[in-house]
Amino acid sequence: MIKVISSGIYTSIQDLGRKGFASMGIPLAGVMDSYAAKFSNLLLHNNENDAVVEITFGASKFEFLEDTVICISGADFSPQLNSEDISMNSLLAVKKGSVLTFGKRKYGVRSYLAIKGGFVAETVLKSKSYSKGITEKVVLKKGDIIFSNTNRSIVNNNNAKVRFQKEYLETKTLEVSVGPEYELLSEKQRTSIENSMFTISSSSSRMGYILEEKLENDFLSMYSSGVLPGTVQLTPSGKLIVLMRDCQVTGGYPRVLQLSEQAINTLSQKTTGEKIQFKIKMLYKI
Repeated sequence: MIKVISSGIYTSIQDLGRKGFASMGIPLAGVMDSYAAKFSNLLLHNNENDAVVEITFGASKFEFLEDTVICISGADFSPQLNSEDISMNSLLAVKKGSVLTFGKRKYGVRSYLAIKGGFVAETVLKSKSYSKGITEKVVLKKGDIIFSNTNRSIVNNNNAKVRFQKEYLETKTLEVSVGPEYELLSEKQRTSIENSMFTISSSSSRMGYILEEKLENDFLSMYSSGVLPGTVQLTPSGKLIVLMRDCQVTGGYPRVLQLSEQAINTLSQKTTGEKIQFKIKMLYKI
């Protein structure tokens, strides 16, 4: 059980999302970086789908109201416990009354705080993930109390070490497959997509990442079709938008690429002004 002293810019409770409700128009939601979230849960011997706290851009502070064990993965915002630096991606025993803070950014955008037994939140459509229009809460606020499942025991082994594959946080390359409308692109458009570096714009969120550079676009309008997290659409303005975890389930723009799960994780840890490049796997078309 912890108390939110400072919620930061955008801090929420997330699990792996609402799978199986797209026919109802329900977004998947869930953690933006599934690798980091799963890693922190599994190191604690939790279920990989247990709820975690997703902390965007740090600046958060929490007080622990009971003894517990935690793990922090993903972005490094110089976490400290009682003003002492602590390690990422390892188990940490925490005493009642301790204060955890997230400060200066070293790398990444989203940190994941997992706790022994997983966090407890209202389950809506088989998920605890906060989501606008679906759950009562969208973000955590100052003064909120977050409960954990204290009935589930784990081995408290602070020497447990599993290597966190940090490379995905550092790469600028996003592995993708071609989308349903990719073959309708001109040769010039394909060359631009395959060879250009793209810059993440400030108009990016959990719904989608918009890329700054424009392609020439004379694409005809099309009927709305199914989309999912990682779908890359070509907008009428010529900009590409990469749909993320909170995206809608249908869209009317050409679906030119589809990110792999790891590529979604990588992109979720990028911020405004950073550059990425697509690496197309021509093995299959979605």
